[in-house]
Amino acid sequence: MTDKMKKLEIYIHIPFCVKKCAYCDFLSGPAGEEERRRYVQALKKEIKSCREDAKGYLVQSVFFGGGTPSILEPEEISEILDTVKAVFQLEKKAEITMEQNPGTAEAGKMRGYLDAGVNRLSIGLQSADDKELAILGRIHTYRDFVETYQAARNAGFDNINVDLMSAVPGQTMESYRETLKKVTALKPEHISAYSLIIEEGTLFWNWYGEGRDSGGHPPVPDEDTDRAMYEETKRFLKEYGYERYEISNYAKEGFACRHNIGYWNRTPYLGFGVGAASFFEGARFSNLRDREAYTKLWLQDNRTSEEKKRIQREDWHKVSKKEAEEEFFFLGLRMMEGVREDVFEKTFGITPRKIYGEQIKTLQQQKLLQCSDGRIFLTERGIDVSNYVMAQFLQEE
Repeated sequence: MTDKMKKLEIYIHIPFCVKKCAYCDFLSGPAGEEERRRYVQALKKEIKSCREDAKGYLVQSVFFGGGTPSILEPEEISEILDTVKAVFQLEKKAEITMEQNPGTAEAGKMRGYLDAGVNRLSIGLQSADDKELAILGRIHTYRDFVETYQAARNAGFDNINVDLMSAVPGQTMESYRETLKKVTALKPEHISAYSLIIEEGTLFWNWYGEGRDSGGHPPVPDEDTDRAMYEETKRFLKEYGYERYEISNYAKEGFACRHNIGYWNRTPYLGFGVGAASFFEGARFSNLRDREAYTKLWLQDNRTSEEKKRIQREDWHKVSKKEAEEEFFFLGLRMMEGVREDVFEKTFGITPRKIYGEQIKTLQQQKLLQCSDGRIFLTERGIDVSNYVMAQFLQEE
């Protein structure tokens, strides 16, 4: 039975946090206990509305993202997961990840999350330097992180990711290297390492966006330093046994994030909660982005579940064959393994070289792309200019 079922992933958005960070442009913000409780009830109703959608699918991963999902009590996470299990069929060893910020979950809550069914934690450290954490607007110190990490280990979590950020204002090569040293010494199974991007609509944008005068705030590292940090991340993590499997993600053997790999392999996924995105039955869409409107729709509106789903699903777009082929390359090239030619042909009924032969040849000559063992993948140089490489796979109208 399960062999014939299609794979599916589930994303659950928890839009609450203690305080908005200076760099954050995610759909999140503070909220009181009553609002959080109502939101959980709305989430459960939305999940229950997908009983028909669930048929024929086997869920391989569930990801609680945010915001800060660990603001919710273990009982609330358990309620949500129980609802998912009542509606969808989950793999026996489905990966169930919850994002967590230091200082939002003590030891008792950690055990509660594990008992609820969460088997992978993603802890947002960003930096081991307290001054850099303060600049980022984080609510925690490095010591808070260590206490959170140890509490997770003591509770029984054996699959932990730590998020790191480079090119933070005021950061130096020395301070970044120190962060890498401290984190690898703790031996998490997975490390995500991203370079800071100044996003419009954030506090950082007001300070640093479009060449603004930072007004006395610590400067953002220049491009050469940013580049050096990127190179040091690769070198350092490889030395400590972390295999790079995607442009920004590193893991010990057997601990690559199944949920994220599903995104890059175009596995269908359903997103639940305000603003959550989905890729399902060949279409992409996202939920409405107003928290109050979302909660009212699922708790107070008298329309049917199907009508509510139609109302809340914004930007619905059927992915064309051409777009799907482009996505296959955009997303596949993020992985170190790259694009498998046989999988592309099986998916689209045509070899990738029939469509992209010239692009592949040119990028090989530029030493940005390599072809070997039926795979098309980025070279080290290609990774450095990955946006340029991926743009070559846009097909003309």
